Amino acid sequence: MKLILMGTSSWVIPVFDRVAAEHDIVAVFTRAPKPAGRKKELKKSAVHEWAESHGIPVHTSIKEFQGNGADYILVASYGVILKDDVLNAAPTLNIHPSDLPKYRGPSPMTTAIYNGDADSAVCLMQVAKEVDAGDVLMRQAFAIGENDALADVEARVGEIATPMILEYLRSPEKYPPRPQVGTPTFTRKWTGDDELIDWSQSPREIHNQVRSIGARTVINGIDVKILETKIVDGKLEILRVQPAGKKPMAWKDFVNGQRGKIEFGK
Repeated sequence: MKLILMGTSSWVIPVFDRVAAEHDIVAVFTRAPKPAGRKKELKKSAVHEWAESHGIPVHTSIKEFQGNGADYILVASYGVILKDDVLNAAPTLNIHPSDLPKYRGPSPMTTAIYNGDADSAVCLMQVAKEVDAGDVLMRQAFAIGENDALADVEARVGEIATPMILEYLRSPEKYPPRPQVGTPTFTRKWTGDDELIDWSQSPREIHNQVRSIGARTVINGIDVKILETKIVDGKLEILRVQPAGKKPMAWKDFVNGQRGKIEFGK
């Protein structure tokens, strides 16, 4: 089959890799390069680099869309609302990493971890005009461990989504569309301000923040990213940190460098 792929995040690359091995990819759409790093140099998305390495035409604006005779359009973590010219060009499928209608919107995986959910699902769905409101074609549940970080969940979603989409493309007639049932909940985009730790929250809430959106605080006057934590006997244990301008390090090494004196928020 001829496919158009649309995506941006790195977790979709294993999915696109396997799909490209079995189908003809006529075009890839992804986010335009964005400034990154201290020098604010333009950086291409992971999907952009993947497409170029495979010699597939890449487009960074949906205004450049052409159907190119595609049999299907496959969307995964693209972040662009598709209009009629796209939706009418070919059946459009979306790999959505939540148990729809729960967690529609831009951050389903992050929100599930932040909320401390113990499970979620991957849904293969039809794309509709309303965001994440299309009928569901396939669904597979998965567990979220209490110490799973966003990267862990993203990898799991990619592992589940790959055979799912391949199976659907082989036999779409076996998977009739089913309307979503229940009241939808909506996620939002997280910002840098959300990373600031509120130490009045419970250890579990802070732990969920660390492993989902990231967390930072001030310790002994130093801006510090908290990279990894765990809960031990109901208390928060910090495992890894990254002080501003330094490489990631074990918490105990940071404490030793501060001669054992630690003051949070000061």
